Amino acid sequence: MSDGLQRCFVLHRRPYSETSLILDVFSEEYGRLSIMAKGARSKRSTTKGALQAFTPLLLKWSGNGSMKTLRQAEAISLGLPLTGICLYSAMYVNELIGRVLMPEVPSPGLFHDYLTALTELAQSDNPEPALRRFELALLSAMGYGVDFMHCAGTGEPVDPNMTYRYREQKGFIASVRRDNLTFLGNELIAISERRFSTKEQLQAAKRFTRIALKPYLGGKPLKSRELFRQATPLKLNSRGTLS
Repeated sequence: MSDGLQRCFVLHRRPYSETSLILDVFSEEYGRLSIMAKGARSKRSTTKGALQAFTPLLLKWSGNGSMKTLRQAEAISLGLPLTGICLYSAMYVNELIGRVLMPEVPSPGLFHDYLTALTELAQSDNPEPALRRFELALLSAMGYGVDFMHCAGTGEPVDPNMTYRYREQKGFIASVRRDNLTFLGNELIAISERRFSTKEQLQAAKRFTRIALKPYLGGKPLKSRELFRQATPLKLNSRGTLS
């Protein structure tokens, strides 16, 4: 049971019975929760419009089991102005949290990282830096610790001009070969600092986070990626084939 109103966001909602909703919620103090919003879909509901994704909320609930019961809900402000590719990117962030974060594990730091990611997505035309920073924050919150700044073989600082190969549960080892598991030293430094000044550094960060998140996501495809593919027109080159 929450002691009072808690800062929250709705990650996902689905209808339940004729008038209710089941909410997957990310809260600042209690982590991810499942909450029953009784009567939230009824014509007389005062919370129906507020219980939307990307709207900052204050929620209060009761219950000690895995399914809580909503007692009070207030919108702190209007929903964040997310459109186009940034909206699909925010949906992806919500799905990531729902898929990999264990229920009822307090993650106040990650909650602030989530709010930062949504704010950046609402203010930028390029979602990639915000997505990479949030994915790295999520991995850190899950205890996925990787030292990007030192060679796991020698302990020496990463050389920006050398190549390193990633070995799960060990880190990065100096390597002369290049494949999907190898990264340049300057790419590892950029990942560690969460600052991406080149397209190549962003691509390297994306490659790493996909490798690191894959065991947690399993083989089930992400719905947000499928929705984005369906909504994005296929780009054809001058010959009428996919470019």
